[in-house]
Amino acid sequence: MPILMNKRAINRLKAVLAEKGQTNKWLAEQLEKNETTISRWCTNEVQPSMDNLVIIAKLLGVDVRELIISTKEPK
Repeated sequence: MPILMNKRAINRLKAVLAEKGQTNKWLAEQLEKNETTISRWCTNEVQPSMDNLVIIAKLLGVDVRELIISTKEPK
């Protein structure tokens, strides 16, 4: 039986952008993407590709793992 994902946050893009003092508009310009696309990523409506996450991590100077919410339950 496949694991179904409930509509929940998968990425931390909005939080990391805020931590780094950057905006959706800035990221859209860096990636040459529409601001609506970035907004949908930030609200977890849709997810960026892994390739895009790697690029975003480099732009923000963070490890790509910081952009993803862990699925591992704390002990």
